[in-house]
Amino acid sequence: MNDNEKFTIPPKGRDDDETRSRLSEEKDVAPQPPEQSRHLSETEAEAEAEDTDDGNSSAEDAVEDDNVNRDLETVSRVSSGPPYTVFPPAIIRWIIFMNCISAFISPMTANIYFPAIPALSRDLGVSVGQINLTLTTYMIFQGLAPTFFGDFADAAGRRPAFIVAFVIYFGANIGLALQRNYAALLVLRMLQSGGSSGTLALVYGVVADIAPSSERGKYLGIVGAGLTIGPALGPVIGGLLSQYLGWPSIFWFLCIVTIVWIIPYALAVPETGRKVVGNGSISPQGWNMTLVDYIRFKRQARYRPSDQQRQKIRFPNPFNTLAVLRNKDMAMVLFYNALVYIGFMTVTATLSSQFADIYHYNDIQLGLCYLPVGAATTIASISNGYIADWNFRRIAKKMGVTIDRKRGNDLRGFPIEKARLQLAYPYLMVGALVYIGYGWALQYETSVAVPLVLSFFIGFFVTGPFQIINMLIVDLYPGAPATATAANNLCRCLSGAVATAVIQDMINAWGRGWAFTFIGLLFAAFSPALLIIQKYGPRWREERYQRMKKAAETKEAEEREKEKTRAEQNDGVLAVPLPTSK
Repeated sequence: MNDNEKFTIPPKGRDDDETRSRLSEEKDVAPQPPEQSRHLSETEAEAEAEDTDDGNSSAEDAVEDDNVNRDLETVSRVSSGPPYTVFPPAIIRWIIFMNCISAFISPMTANIYFPAIPALSRDLGVSVGQINLTLTTYMIFQGLAPTFFGDFADAAGRRPAFIVAFVIYFGANIGLALQRNYAALLVLRMLQSGGSSGTLALVYGVVADIAPSSERGKYLGIVGAGLTIGPALGPVIGGLLSQYLGWPSIFWFLCIVTIVWIIPYALAVPETGRKVVGNGSISPQGWNMTLVDYIRFKRQARYRPSDQQRQKIRFPNPFNTLAVLRNKDMAMVLFYNALVYIGFMTVTATLSSQFADIYHYNDIQLGLCYLPVGAATTIASISNGYIADWNFRRIAKKMGVTIDRKRGNDLRGFPIEKARLQLAYPYLMVGALVYIGYGWALQYETSVAVPLVLSFFIGFFVTGPFQIINMLIVDLYPGAPATATAANNLCRCLSGAVATAVIQDMINAWGRGWAFTFIGLLFAAFSPALLIIQKYGPRWREERYQRMKKAAETKEAEEREKEKTRAEQNDGVLAVPLPTSK
């Protein structure tokens, strides 16, 4: 299934010579609506089903004349449609940069006040356990918020969702800086999480909007670097601010970060949602247009398809996110990704408390101890992005598939599961061993250099497969990538919240060594699930495509029937009795 696939079936009998001429000229790319950007596999399926459709005759002839394997042919043929995105490379890099910063903010916010927990406990007159409860509630809302924002962004566009999320986040930070009450802290931290965490689903959706699968890895790696370095740098920043300026300065700092980000975003980051602007050639509505959009569309004729309905903003439906879990391949991928995230989260959540007990470090020293794992996650995320793109090209070359960097390839028949998951297996094996070694280094209270070095390798080998699986999730659900990422975020954050709530009890009951050994063996023991996904995933993906296509055809038929009924009613003579005078 192509990345810009939208499961909409055009009305039968459409006869638009101008449109077909634009589609047939590969080099003369005119702005076109998203439905004209459909990939070749759907056109072929329609041509086989509708032999009398003259508009699809060329695609039908191509299928009949070619007797090679259908799946391989579908992947390798270069489409004559419009490019995957019309945004120039400079704009794409600018969009990715702003998304990377956005991805950094939410996890950084979750951990930034770790070093200030003792000061908060003292100033608010509550126990450390009660302050730790704000961490658990933060992670719960970190999982729930993207289910609303992801569906909202897929329907209304990325920009409205980003702006609403950061306005909520900004207001919560002002309240947190001013509050001096535990109840206010608890409620405002949940509101803060709802705002900042809503962006987690959006950043991956934006990458799917502007990058085809063959080049998606490097961009997801850059964005993922912001996501994974946030938990590591957050305590460093929070420790410095809390030590020298007091804990309220943490939240004032977050207010400043929000303003610095949202002003250039609102002014200069264009809308990328494919249901709103297609490949970027369709101008958004005025309220969703940036200064960049205004300048870009002023130079050319503003194009909005005559048959395109006015954009409607509906209330987000979180159950669309839960519906992702009904797919077998997605459910297994999300389950295993949550297990890997548990491994990473339990290390970062307990690092400060364990190092304080063993090595008696102060707030600043504890914050600095997060730097090795933070550096490793950044290196792993960026390097794995480029490696994932290389593996995609390697497998495509082995299959004889021509990669279309301009328009993107149809993933039907292409083993995208294999291209992604092949990279995860060595990471997981080494990561499990390093993870277990880290637990026993803490158990025997070795030199601080040992657990710090091992934490670096945990950051590299445990978060490595986490980022790779994130790429696969976007590839498997191209029609609504923000919704799929929201489902991923829901699973990992809820599992992470449970893990952080029980890990200290596990350490107290079993000891550090056996507690971390159990978690390391957990994600190692379930790793065969990835082999099952790699083997059966393409078949499950095709089944999902056929179900969605059939549902789209049924919906389209119902809409045509309603239009026909309305037309008949309008053409008929309504007998309205005239008033008579007596």
